[in-house]
Amino acid sequence: MNNKEGNNKRGGSRPNSSRPSSNKPTRGGAERSGAKPAMPKRAQGPKKVKPNTKAAEAPANKVEKKPNPTAKRPKAKDEIRLNKYISNSGVCSRRDADIYIQSGNVKVNGVPVTEMGYLVKPGDDVNFDGVKLTPEKKVYILLNKPKNFTTALDEGQEYRNVLELVKGSTTAKIAAVGRMDKNTTGLLLFTNDTDMIRKFTLPNQKSSKIYQVSLDKNLKFEDLEKINKGLVLDGHRVFVEEVSYIEGEAKSEIGLKLKTSNVKVVRAIFEHFEYDVLRIDRVAFAGLTKKNLPRGNWRLLTEQEIINLKNV
Repeated sequence: MNNKEGNNKRGGSRPNSSRPSSNKPTRGGAERSGAKPAMPKRAQGPKKVKPNTKAAEAPANKVEKKPNPTAKRPKAKDEIRLNKYISNSGVCSRRDADIYIQSGNVKVNGVPVTEMGYLVKPGDDVNFDGVKLTPEKKVYILLNKPKNFTTALDEGQEYRNVLELVKGSTTAKIAAVGRMDKNTTGLLLFTNDTDMIRKFTLPNQKSSKIYQVSLDKNLKFEDLEKINKGLVLDGHRVFVEEVSYIEGEAKSEIGLKLKTSNVKVVRAIFEHFEYDVLRIDRVAFAGLTKKNLPRGNWRLLTEQEIINLKNV
């Protein structure tokens, strides 16, 4: 709008509007000569920040940790877990004790306990199926077993029991780890630690045993190689770690290293190839040897030997 067009039709002049005009071109294409200042930019408010959805959601998803009122109290001095207390009493292994606890067969101070990890204090009265338990100190005895003694406990047996050989060694109720017949000699471990007994009698045990086997005739080299590769006996695969002729001895004297504590397996290996086994002597058991232990004698294991057995 030009100045002429801005006059009032009544002939009177009026002041220009304070409202700024646009800078749009006129109909003729040229800008108006009386162009007014451009409209000032609107003052901008604070810049909007797009919320971080991940950051916003994090607090909602985060679970605040609160103190657990039912959390187990810390173990005090001289306290032991209930399953270990039962195992120390010679009743069963810790694993079996857990089953009995869950079944409600165990009472502490007259109250049935089914909680796993329950701690027993000195002086607590623990009953297992109505029988009061008294934990024993763990005892570990190594015997160099002679011939004509057996681990069998059958009444009326012809041969004497191996427990006679360790009589007086302890007042604890101990048992042999594994079985030995009358003709097998060598290292035999005794303990009242039921977990230890279970550990060394399971089929998948990890510790090695070394046997010296006397045969009725020389072992053929091809049979020795077959044994070394392993074989199947009664549908079960037998893995042999090492088999060899004993240096300086006849080829009927064989050294055999494998993980089983079952001497019947040792005998079956050679009988499979039609050899008669005259004698089996266990010369090493899970790192223990016959050093300074004459035939028929026993000794207590050292603390380090016990630790080694537990870590096998």
